[in-house]
Amino acid sequence: MTSGGRAEGPVRRRGRPASAAKAAGEPAAPDRILVSARTEFAERGYEKASIRAIARGAGVDSALVHHYFGTKEQVFTAAVEGAFAPALGIPDRLFSGSPEEWGEQLTRFVFRIWERAVTREPMLAILRSAVSNDTAAAVFRRLIARNLLERLAGGLGRPDAELRVELAMAQLVGTAMLRYVIKVEPIASAPPEVLIPRLAPVVQRHLTG
Repeated sequence: MTSGGRAEGPVRRRGRPASAAKAAGEPAAPDRILVSARTEFAERGYEKASIRAIARGAGVDSALVHHYFGTKEQVFTAAVEGAFAPALGIPDRLFSGSPEEWGEQLTRFVFRIWERAVTREPMLAILRSAVSNDTAAAVFRRLIARNLLERLAGGLGRPDAELRVELAMAQLVGTAMLRYVIKVEPIASAPPEVLIPRLAPVVQRHLTG
């Protein structure tokens, strides 16, 4: 008992009890928070997204978001890392075939990520946030440099590998911006099988030309 007559015990956080959520087959709170964060960042960008809105979308209290992930920058980093996971398989798949096929393999891999809604929405969150906020851009640079560009350059095995890889990815990221973010026609509605054969030779030249 406390001095005020109340029984001591664990502090209960506001939000749905974990046991009830588990019984209902719902994802755990951290997973719901990340899903909500990706949606919020995708729709509003880093600058306008808020911890309160992320918490509301996850069905938890704002304090629980801070408890699991910390600041908004840390929430963004965690959300981006999870969303970026599919792209981390690029280096392993890219360099398993003939060097003459690397451009097409990389181009097709990137399009597969963007054409699937489950991976496209998180990538939209990354791009929209990175182009509008310096903090989000810094997080994105660290992530893409450490986990993707350095691995691709290492597999390429050329003196100017980093420049080659960055130019190749610039080609694909620029296309993604026009197609999925700005939605410039006719790129926005052209079938992938129309765009890939046009882009792949350019990407190939950046990598090995």
